Amino acid sequence: MRVLGVSAFYHDSAAALVVDGDVVAAAQEERFTRKKHDPGFPRRAIEYCLSESGGGLEQIDVIAFYDKPLLKFERLLESYLAFAPRGFRSFSMAIPVWLREKLFLKDLLSRELAAIGGERKSIASRVLFSEHHLSHAASAYFPSPFERAAVLTMDGVGEWATTSLAIGEGSALNVHKEIHFPHSLGLLYSAFTYYTGFKVNSGEYKVMGLAPYGEPRFAPLILEHLLDLKPDGSFRLDMGYFDYCAGLTMTNQRFDALFGAPPRKPEQRLTQREMDLAASIQAVTEEVVLRLARSVARETGARNLCLAGGVALNCVANGKVLRDGAFERIWVQPAAGDAGGALGAALGAYHLNKGQARSPRDGRSDRMKGAYLGPEFGQAEVERRLAAAGASFEVLADDELIARAALALSQDKALGWFQGRMEFGPRALGGRSILGNAQSPTMQSVLNLKVKYRESFRPFAPSVLRERVSEYFELDEDSPYMLLVADVVAARRKETTPEQAGLFGIDRLNVARSDIPAVTHVDYSARVQTVHRETNPRYHALIEAFEMLTGCAVIVNTSFNVRGEPIVGSPEDAFRCFMGTEIESLAIGNCWLEKGDQDPSLRQNYETKFELD
Repeated sequence: MRVLGVSAFYHDSAAALVVDGDVVAAAQEERFTRKKHDPGFPRRAIEYCLSESGGGLEQIDVIAFYDKPLLKFERLLESYLAFAPRGFRSFSMAIPVWLREKLFLKDLLSRELAAIGGERKSIASRVLFSEHHLSHAASAYFPSPFERAAVLTMDGVGEWATTSLAIGEGSALNVHKEIHFPHSLGLLYSAFTYYTGFKVNSGEYKVMGLAPYGEPRFAPLILEHLLDLKPDGSFRLDMGYFDYCAGLTMTNQRFDALFGAPPRKPEQRLTQREMDLAASIQAVTEEVVLRLARSVARETGARNLCLAGGVALNCVANGKVLRDGAFERIWVQPAAGDAGGALGAALGAYHLNKGQARSPRDGRSDRMKGAYLGPEFGQAEVERRLAAAGASFEVLADDELIARAALALSQDKALGWFQGRMEFGPRALGGRSILGNAQSPTMQSVLNLKVKYRESFRPFAPSVLRERVSEYFELDEDSPYMLLVADVVAARRKETTPEQAGLFGIDRLNVARSDIPAVTHVDYSARVQTVHRETNPRYHALIEAFEMLTGCAVIVNTSFNVRGEPIVGSPEDAFRCFMGTEIESLAIGNCWLEKGDQDPSLRQNYETKFELD
């Protein structure tokens, strides 16, 4: 049985293919179109998934969409009626789009899919719709290692639900409790994303990264005025401070008055105030998630927890849930946001709608294949594409490529690393990555300012050999998807001088806090990726070779892209990013490229293109 899952028309469109319960392929549309968070119909992602199945749409048994548009439309209407006449402007802007596209979604999906191949009426007969939070829950539970687990999903909003609790056991998955719109932890966090001057639905990572520079001095204000938080983690928001139900912004003037200023404009300099606001909403979010997790553990008796939804990408909160001990183990869907809804819709259709059995689980190994579910390129195709782009490269044997890459990292070079299948989800996991030396005290600022072209405060994640993780971090669990934060072990920390200890905010950035300073955040934390020989043998071999040279089993891993662009999807994308930044070396398959070997005029063209973008 072949099931195609689709998420589209809001943000982070994606497609996923499940064959007889096995996750065969999954990819976000943005990687093909080069439009970050592309919300459009994921035609290219669907075509890729079909190519992995070896057939066309006629061989797909079920096409599952990740939410129910009629229920969303009901929410839109009821929200407007609840706030009318306030909100007419936003309502009048939304209604034409709904009437033209979203309300009659089965017809739109059938038409778009028929353009790929197949007869429209036949396609329409195979389309199913899943509820949004059920899709999230299915994406978390069904690929997880657990036979039985509690499933907690938290995001902005689906149809009505913003938070839900489900129980998964065997092939069954049932939603037991929900919190409904407009009361939303995800939208509360996004309100502070907007208020601190970042872009909603993409800047939340920045708020989380900024939080350790501040003090949570606004947390009592949030808990007193904005959020009525109960001991079991359930909550209600005071909507008098927010505008997302009826207006075009997240917050309103009453919110501004509460916190003493209007929202920061994106071009304005970050101040200690924004850092304190970030620390405050992060602290509140962690408290909500911890209370919810503890309550879920008490109510269900489950020892395992699965997480999905956009809030589950808050790896700091995830790490605190793990350390809290209410659950023995937690597992987070690597594509926890809306992209992962495509996978959840497909798995839900297979197991719940079609009643297909779920294979037994061993409690350790998940079924996500390391999240390496996207396209890969054979060596001959890589060479052809690079030659057509005008690249100068060598072709190396496997061992020579690993040795050359490890040497480049030991020399503090920024290395582009394009290998195997592309990752599914927002994190680069050693398939489409930029790598660096974790021991370098300057690597963090170099990568941020000269390679990624992004804010200097943003932290970088460590990739560490799974068998060595506890030697570097206060963690001895699998963390293959970079979704758990843990502290650097005390033995590797460096004591700060009195002068350094007295620094505040961004001034703390350049203080080396451990013997792996490039991946140690200002609070000694790190967003850990454990690298496993079974799922990515080449990446594992690279870190082993780096350790042989340096004695360190940790390297810097960040996504292969620049600010404002999606992660690279093709060899051409990788070459363009390499030429337009200060990445010094690039490995694509067995092709090795050095910046100094490239045609200078070609580099100038790419640099100009980046400036125009």
